Amino acid sequence: MPQNVVLPGPAPWGFRLSGGIDFNQPLIITRITSGSKAAAANLCPGDVILAIDGFGTESMTHADAQDRIKAAAHQLCLKIDRAETRVWSPQVSEDGKAHPFKINLESEPQDVNYFEHKHNIRPKPFIIPGRSSEPTVSGPPQSDVYRMLHDNQDGPTQPRQSGSFRVLQELVNDGPDDRPAGTRSVRAPVTKVHGAAGSTQKMPLCDKCGSGIVGAVVKARDKYRHPECFVCADCNLNLKQKGYFFVEGDLYCETHARARTRPPEGYDTVTLYPKA
Repeated sequence: MPQNVVLPGPAPWGFRLSGGIDFNQPLIITRITSGSKAAAANLCPGDVILAIDGFGTESMTHADAQDRIKAAAHQLCLKIDRAETRVWSPQVSEDGKAHPFKINLESEPQDVNYFEHKHNIRPKPFIIPGRSSEPTVSGPPQSDVYRMLHDNQDGPTQPRQSGSFRVLQELVNDGPDDRPAGTRSVRAPVTKVHGAAGSTQKMPLCDKCGSGIVGAVVKARDKYRHPECFVCADCNLNLKQKGYFFVEGDLYCETHARARTRPPEGYDTVTLYPKA
């Protein structure tokens, strides 16, 4: 019910508001500061403010209500509406009268048979009133497939065969001499396995280090070498794109090939390059 509350000034008042016409909610006190003037006036969270200093709050926004509260200097008069709270509790009756200080916490007994929720019992059949409860056995539907399966129970019959299957069966049963004209026997294809010696290619051996060459190979005349083994026998200079010379079966650069070759007296050493 509405009641008037007067808070002596000045501020602070010690409560917080929420709501307003701009929020489509009434102005409600949401928090009370302990030990404040609002707590001394017995204001409570949830109180609805109906008027501030005689001005109704039906058309006030939240900011207008704050301005009205701030404008109050000496005292703040609030008209509030507090909902009455009622707590229900089972009463204890003694001698036919309800006891004012005792409550009953026991649960009321319920009729279990009404709900029919029982354990370890067989379920009851659902019977429509006015009909007999005796079970009736209905036979299976007499379809064409059902009659065909049950009528032909005299004995096993041979399965039906197509014309092409019968021709194949006759070809299988006939011997090799009884084959019809225009047919011949066909054997399954057999994969030929080639020998390992014919299928594998011989790996070239390096003339310098003696190991097999896998990948890039350098061929000089009838000799094979690794690219890194294609060097001069004296200075180990790589002969790639520099030219090489055979002297007594070894590879040399031009400088060391000249040093190892001694022409007859009166002749000069001349280097001859093969024509491209």
